[in-house]
Amino acid sequence: MKTTMDPPVHLALPLDEPESPLDCGVCAALVEQRGEAADRGDLSRVTDLNVEIRNHHSARRKRRKA
Repeated sequence: MKTTMDPPVHLALPLDEPESPLDCGVCAALVEQRGEAADRGDLSRVTDLNVEIRNHHSARRKRRKA
């Protein structure tokens, strides 16, 4: 039986919101949706859209290397 406390949890600071490349219409649309979600106070959707924006271009980079 454990009688001691677990060590503290260390969390990193949240990531900055990703920027949309000027030539990407998909990202521009996602940024617009993110702004609308933020205006509604839907922070969960804002986070989802940030992940989508980040993954949109990281997926393109991975495809080119393969």
